[in-house]
Amino acid sequence: MAVGMFPPSHDERISYAENGHKLGSLELQQQQKNVDDDGRPCRTGTVWTASAHVVTAVIGSGVLSLAWSMAQIGWIAGPVVLLIFAAITFFTSLLLTDCYRSPDPVTGKRNYRYKDAVKANLGEIQLWCCALVQYSNLMGTAIGYTITASISMVAINRSDCFHAKGHNGACNTSNNLYMALFGVVQLMLSQIPNFHKLWWLSIVAAVMSFSYSGIGLGLGISKIIGAWSGPPSSTGVPIGLTLGSVTPAKKVWRVFQALGNIAFAYSFSTVLIEIQDTIKSPPAENKTMKKATLIGIITTTTFYLSVGCFGYGAFGNGARGNLLTGFGFYDPYWLVDFANACIVVHLVGAYQVFSQPLFEFVESTAANKWPKSGCIHTEHAIRIPFVGTWRVNVFRLLWRTMYVIFTTIAAMLLPFFNDIVGLIGAAGFWPLTVYFPIEMFIKQKRIESWSWSWVALKTISAACLMISIAAGIGSIEGILHSLEKYTPFKTTY
Repeated sequence: MAVGMFPPSHDERISYAENGHKLGSLELQQQQKNVDDDGRPCRTGTVWTASAHVVTAVIGSGVLSLAWSMAQIGWIAGPVVLLIFAAITFFTSLLLTDCYRSPDPVTGKRNYRYKDAVKANLGEIQLWCCALVQYSNLMGTAIGYTITASISMVAINRSDCFHAKGHNGACNTSNNLYMALFGVVQLMLSQIPNFHKLWWLSIVAAVMSFSYSGIGLGLGISKIIGAWSGPPSSTGVPIGLTLGSVTPAKKVWRVFQALGNIAFAYSFSTVLIEIQDTIKSPPAENKTMKKATLIGIITTTTFYLSVGCFGYGAFGNGARGNLLTGFGFYDPYWLVDFANACIVVHLVGAYQVFSQPLFEFVESTAANKWPKSGCIHTEHAIRIPFVGTWRVNVFRLLWRTMYVIFTTIAAMLLPFFNDIVGLIGAAGFWPLTVYFPIEMFIKQKRIESWSWSWVALKTISAACLMISIAAGIGSIEGILHSLEKYTPFKTTY
């Protein structure tokens, strides 16, 4: 007779129940091993993966303006200022790592994003102040990246033209067409629903970032070896009335703007919490992240000093605002073309990396405000030949399209690389890199007002505020000066 034809006996039922209970317990234990304390899949990040993320987040197009910044500040003060910014960024990043969990930095509740940490430690009002600054900064960065990408595309066109017609050939090209092309690409990429599906784009962008930065460094070294005319000025661009000199006021404005450019080059605090959220524990996430931050800051600072100093050594006080598009380098033209192509590819990815958090914020806010809206919550499946099914959300389509159009038009109206980079760096450095991390640390550690620690932290914050204000004023003056000789939508390079 076949097994199972009759119902199980009492003893068999007990045996099955015990086995089932054991099996269920094993499955539960296995599931518990695969999730962290917050119920999410186990993080797998290490100090090395976190270090790589830090380096990727820090090194960007801001590195290309460092030679110009060195030329404004000088051979001695330039590296010192760069090291000071590195030290401040490292110090405040250490404070921020302890805010990933709250109220206790080791056992407290996880904060998945920068603004979550601000809300948990400083409250709702500070959260909205943080969101306003952070998302304005992200939008400004997207505009800056549109400008930079178009300038690099124009540079490729001009490099080929100079190769064919000679260095004195008429090779002026409008950048508006290239801004529009960059915008079209972003229109398509912006419809990707969420940040997690862009991991491949982030990896490509990181490789491109190291490629063009390394090429700029190599070209600077080769120029120094081939035709070095001695060390640059210890005080940077001279003050006076001779050729190549500037007025005292112009010198001050340029130094302030250079401070903003350097601040922009170190802007990664807004993604530090997100990086820390990828790290496994034990050991505690804050301990691992502190080591990763140290490795990342040392690596990027060494790279920045190399690019900035060798670029300044190669071109002296005549260093251009963008090392690879100012045409201090003409040959080998194919290498200059490749470097600028790397910049464009990197900025295609970087635009999305910095825009996706803003997309998510607006869409989640709209979803919570209008929970029954079909326009916001309903997705329509559209089948695309050779691609697959594309899920379209009407609100996402309209909002992201308007965002890309706005950033593209804004870039066309203000296509000034150095000035915009300086303004973005100035606007984001003090609030996001200094103020919020220090305030959260004071609140979390319950540091008493007017104690030595409180006074020291407040002094650092106040000094950095002054630096940000000065950098912002210098960048705004640069924008106003550029606008005097600029006709919108007719810019050529």
